[in-house]
Amino acid sequence: MSKKTTWTTFPYPDAAYTYAGAALKKNWARLHQGDAEPWPQDTAAQQAWRAYHAGDFAQAVELGLKAGGASGSNAANKAAMIYANALESDTERKLAILQEVAKRCEALQASDPDNANAWYYHAYALGRYSQGISVAKALAEGLGGKVRASLERALKLEPKHADAHIALGTWHAEIINKVGAMVGGLTYGAKKDAGEAHFKAALKLNPASPIAMTEYADGMVMMFGRSRMKEAEKLYAEAVQCEPADAMERLDIEAARAELDA
Repeated sequence: MSKKTTWTTFPYPDAAYTYAGAALKKNWARLHQGDAEPWPQDTAAQQAWRAYHAGDFAQAVELGLKAGGASGSNAANKAAMIYANALESDTERKLAILQEVAKRCEALQASDPDNANAWYYHAYALGRYSQGISVAKALAEGLGGKVRASLERALKLEPKHADAHIALGTWHAEIINKVGAMVGGLTYGAKKDAGEAHFKAALKLNPASPIAMTEYADGMVMMFGRSRMKEAEKLYAEAVQCEPADAMERLDIEAARAELDA
C-alpha cells in the first residue's frame, strides 16, 4: 500500500462528517444506504469506518487492515478506492491502489464468499482501473466480464445494494458508448434499457445519493447522446443540491459542481 504520508489530504474537512461515539451507529443506515454494509460489532472496525466517513482515507485503510475481518477489510478497501478515484492525482499510483484493492477483495471473496461488498468493491476497483487504462483496453483484457460478474454476485447477495445498481448501469453505458449498441449487445450483453433500469433502481433505493444522480446523468449521455442532455443537466443540478452525509458524498457533490461549471 502507498505510504500514508504520500496520500492527498481530504480538502473539505467538516465536523459534520465526524461520527464519534454512538453517532456512528445512529447514522449507520443513512451512511450506508448505498452499499448496504452491515453494522460492525468490532470496535476496531468501527474506528476504521469513522476515519473513512470523516475523509481520513489513509487512516481508514491503516485501521481497517489492522482490524481485519469482513468489516475492517471492507472499510480499508472502500477508503482506498474512493481516495484513488477522487483524490489521487498520479495515474500510476491511482491504478496501483485500485489493483491492490481488487486483490484484497479477491482474497476476501475466497474467505467470505457471502460478503456482498467483497464483490462490489472488487467490481468498483476493476471498473475504475478499466477507465484509467481505457475501456477498450480493459474489454480486450477481459475485465468487463469480471466487473459484471462481481456486480451480479453482489446484487444476488444483497438485492438492495444501490451502489451495485449504479455500477451495473455504468457498465452497460460504458460499453455501449465505446463499441456501439449493436456490438455492445451482441458481444457483451450491454443494453440501453437494462442500463437505465439499474440507474432507476439505484435512485429508488437511495434517492438522496449524489453519485446515483451524476452516474445516471453520465450514463444517459453515453447511451443516448444529446437527446438526453437536458435530463442529464437536471440530474447534475439536483446532485449539487444534496446534503452530504460524509466525505465521499461531499466529493461526489463537488465533482458534480465542477461538471456544471465546465
